[in-house]
Amino acid sequence: MGMHTRNVEFSSVLAVAEARQPQAGPAPAASFQFWRGASGRRYVHSIFDLIACPRLPACTYVLVRRDEAGTRQVLRIGTVSAEAWSLNLAEIRHRAARLGANEVHTHLLANDAALRSRIAADLQAGQFAEVAAEPAEAPERLC
Repeated sequence: MGMHTRNVEFSSVLAVAEARQPQAGPAPAASFQFWRGASGRRYVHSIFDLIACPRLPACTYVLVRRDEAGTRQVLRIGTVSAEAWSLNLAEIRHRAARLGANEVHTHLLANDAALRSRIAADLQAGQFAEVAAEPAEAPERLC
């Protein structure tokens, strides 16, 4: 699933985040995850525990519930764009708490809001397309 921080690609993710942060850089994540969008593109995400997640710049995020067996369930994919990094973290934690997420996966490589929105839409289509294709159970009555 995840790889350790010694991976060169993960180091570049942290370097970008630290360069964009006006103060101290985010705490290193323990690992990272590639999430695939409907387009087939893969996006690297730093993985943080919900409680240990640092303040974040504008980014694309995936809220995940990870169970004891290590199985990950995507609960929400979105973006945050506040100038105040603590507000971004507060918004993510609020949404995560309402959904029952315990991990935050952040994509920090998109430099503008339009690109972050396109990435989020691609990931949403890739992760939720099968779930939304048909209802889990047929309704008993239509009227």
